[in-house]
Amino acid sequence: MAGAILLLLLAGCADSPAGSRREGEYFETLPRFWGILYADGGQTLYCGRRFGKRRGRGINAEHVFPMAWVARSLGCGKRKQCRRSSRRFNTIEADMHNIFPALSRINQLRSAYAYAELPGEPAGGGCDFEVDEKRRLVEPRPAVRGDIARAMFYMSKEYGLKLYRRQRELLLRWHRLDPPSDEERRRNNIIQKLQGKRNRFIDNPELANLEFGRGR
Repeated sequence: MAGAILLLLLAGCADSPAGSRREGEYFETLPRFWGILYADGGQTLYCGRRFGKRRGRGINAEHVFPMAWVARSLGCGKRKQCRRSSRRFNTIEADMHNIFPALSRINQLRSAYAYAELPGEPAGGGCDFEVDEKRRLVEPRPAVRGDIARAMFYMSKEYGLKLYRRQRELLLRWHRLDPPSDEERRRNNIIQKLQGKRNRFIDNPELANLEFGRGR
């Protein structure tokens, strides 16, 4: 069934070359995100909560590289303003390499906080996700830290978005400790078919050491 949906939706994009077409608006991307990438359900990123084809209202789409950071980098204003005024912002917001399923309440807790390793117990109500609101930091579960790192690296290189040294060094450590998984490779393959781009840090993990290593 998922294969049939994929062929049907891809046919609607056949008039644009995969490698050159513009991904479109974020809200135009969401039906492909849920209907193809997660056609059979999956797991939420931060909590590992399983969901089926009918995910319900408690799950939404999370941008690992916060769009607030992107808006600030582009200088286009707040998120809604950027959608109206910046074609580049719209392209970045719609890139599925940066979008993952998340529990809505955890998505709200994450906000646009940077990633970190925090002391203490999780504050996510049974989810291994810690938040330090005072310092505006969050800590995700170990099993997906590499996934997050590679998504952040991709966004930084693909769109010229800055990663500050402390965040870069942390992500590089997470990348080394949590190598690419079968789920990441599955996403990478489908996203390439949908938007003509691959995350090269999943395909070739050593690139992260070369491009984000010490002194970069």
